[in-house]
Amino acid sequence: MADHSGEAITPNAKNIVWHEVSVTRDAIARKRGHRSSILWFTGLSGSGKSTLANAVNAALFELDLSSYVLDGDNIRHGLCRDLGFSDLNREENIRRIGEVSKLFLDAGVIVLTAFVSPFGADRERARSLVNEGDFLEIHCAADLATCETRDTKGLYAKARAGQIKDFTGISSPYEEPKNPELKIDTGLMDLDTCVEVVISKLIELKVVPDLASNA
Repeated sequence: MADHSGEAITPNAKNIVWHEVSVTRDAIARKRGHRSSILWFTGLSGSGKSTLANAVNAALFELDLSSYVLDGDNIRHGLCRDLGFSDLNREENIRRIGEVSKLFLDAGVIVLTAFVSPFGADRERARSLVNEGDFLEIHCAADLATCETRDTKGLYAKARAGQIKDFTGISSPYEEPKNPELKIDTGLMDLDTCVEVVISKLIELKVVPDLASNA
């Protein structure tokens, strides 16, 4: 792997130690009244990942819960602006997001990531960074035809014309999740229903409280 300057990125830096935090994740959860979690939205471009992630984030905000969205395009403006879209660069992009998501988890935040993340191995690597139950893979399963009709940027047309290389779903594969915690057909279900499905799952897994039952 190389950065934008072409220099090799040296892994496994030496002479560093892990510093324990003064406020633990469990303490934060007790104070805020909810657990932290990673909600990993994955799917083709145009499948509604960012739209759904932001809608769920808004719903969590209205419940006074701590959450934050890591959006694919936004991340590539800063943290991953040195990366392209080759398989190797996509792998590094998701590796970084996995590590950042883990930091949000430790900070007691429900972090919602919206990335194509086309390769199963990369998603599993991100899952492996955290304990079982902390990572919820949410497959936004709109089919390719639906995604193309939503393509306001014309990216699919450019990819089919050969103007964009390594475009997921056209010239680069998308490996569908085999056993996601949630599979939502974002091509058929309206946004409000999709949000309800996600929130219900968080209640079921006791990530967030069932405020309706306590009313």
